[in-house]
Amino acid sequence: MRVMVFVKATQDSEKGTLPSAQLLEQMGRFNEELLGAGILRNADGLKPSSQGKRVAFDGPGRTVVDGPFAATGELVAGFWLWEVKDMDEAVAWVKRCPNPMPGPSEIEIRPLYEMSDFDGV
Repeated sequence: MRVMVFVKATQDSEKGTLPSAQLLEQMGRFNEELLGAGILRNADGLKPSSQGKRVAFDGPGRTVVDGPFAATGELVAGFWLWEVKDMDEAVAWVKRCPNPMPGPSEIEIRPLYEMSDFDGV
């Protein structure tokens, strides 16, 4: 089962505050554990939404919206792509993760569609 693991943005990440050297070291060790377990497929951090753009679709029309975007807690500051046996394994790994932000933070886990999900469509 593939899952996308989202580190949710905070006010600090949206300000562009970089992680401390200590946190970078902790996250590096965690990523090494994920690699060693054969789970990690990809991972990266995202720059603040102020440096991003959104493209809104309405039929044939396209509108480009410059960041920053509202609802900081709904934005993504980073991600992992993992291959796990099930959602319980993904949750267990997230619980082992260092807190990715200096204060309160959240990590969201979402399964990816697999080709088998489309059988019979």
